[in-house]
Amino acid sequence: MITESKYCELKENMTTSYLKTVSAFANYFDGMIIFGISDSGDIVGIKNKRDFLLDIENQINNSISPRPDFNLIMNSDDTITLLIKKGPFTPYYYNHKTYKRNDTSTVEVSELELRRLCLEGTNTSYDELPIKNKNLTFETLSKYFKDIAGISEFSLDIQKSLKLYKDDSYNNAASLLSDSNNFYGVDIVQFGESENIFKDRLTLNNCSLLKQYQDAMKMFDRLYSFDEIKDGERKKVELIPREAFREALANAIVHRVYDVNANTKISMYYDKIVISSPGGLLPNYSKEDYLNGSYSLIRNNIIAFIFLRLNIIEEYGTGVRRIRRAYQDSLIKPSFDITENCITVTLPTFNKKDLNVCEADTLQRLDKYVSYTRSQIEKITGYSKDKVIRIINSLILKGYMQKTGNNKSIMYMLKL
Repeated sequence: MITESKYCELKENMTTSYLKTVSAFANYFDGMIIFGISDSGDIVGIKNKRDFLLDIENQINNSISPRPDFNLIMNSDDTITLLIKKGPFTPYYYNHKTYKRNDTSTVEVSELELRRLCLEGTNTSYDELPIKNKNLTFETLSKYFKDIAGISEFSLDIQKSLKLYKDDSYNNAASLLSDSNNFYGVDIVQFGESENIFKDRLTLNNCSLLKQYQDAMKMFDRLYSFDEIKDGERKKVELIPREAFREALANAIVHRVYDVNANTKISMYYDKIVISSPGGLLPNYSKEDYLNGSYSLIRNNIIAFIFLRLNIIEEYGTGVRRIRRAYQDSLIKPSFDITENCITVTLPTFNKKDLNVCEADTLQRLDKYVSYTRSQIEKITGYSKDKVIRIINSLILKGYMQKTGNNKSIMYMLKL
């Protein structure tokens, strides 16, 4: 039985309301409308199919502007399928309004979404839009280019070559990279034993994206990496792969939306870092495309171009692959949660090669700041008594757990 979805609408007969859905599909993604099927999914068919096809064609051509790309198919069960392609010249209007799909319903877009559709239709990214402010300073950006590219003077000609200045105006990218601006940025919180305890916090608003990147990396280095001296040799230890955090941070800064008043949130825990950036995936860019890095769609063209020039990102569309590669020897992998309005990357701290799956699972479930009895660990993990004893002994031997007390008061606590 055919059911309605975000990409498929069912109509028993023709009413002009279907034209709203034509607008929605043309604006955002390919979709179909099937005529001759009731709301309950029963096939009732269409009489006079050829006249019906002609009416649909005339209505779309006369009511949707600009005209979308569509195709009509007469099915053997007397239904008619209308296929609508996502169009390149958004927004597509019906009765001077434009629409999107919201699950199985069609709704009018907000003013913000309409502006985004207008930009997409002109192949313009938000960071390319001109601004009125001509009094921007670029000390942070200038220092980056001096250190990396050897540019001694960050002149107006250099700014033009970097696409920050055009037709006698700076753009949003220039403002975002300037030393002072009106944009939200990055909010970093280090949590203690619970999310009710803030051990440290750094909010970076109204400043250069490069300062946000730089200061976030400094906080990461302070909290998640340290020098360890073993057998007379000094070794750098990273609780989370620095390369993974760097890629996730750069992606969050470069690819987020900047037309909303919201911070990129970085939540730092003893066992993970969670980075949540405003803005989901671009239209026609699937979760599979994002995770596989098969190709890249850029939301902020100029910002991405400059981060590439500064070697902060190495190649478009490879960030997720690099994050995964940093965890290739880890039993606990990073996770990626993608919604319509947010992308969240979780980077776990455990990057241990010498743990089996059950040992890693036990470490992940236990709180660093809590002492447990063996029976409590059994309850938390769901493992049998004998299995928990083997896991505890192994973790103690490998240096991840310590035993305190004696006899009936024996407790176990993580050593991380």
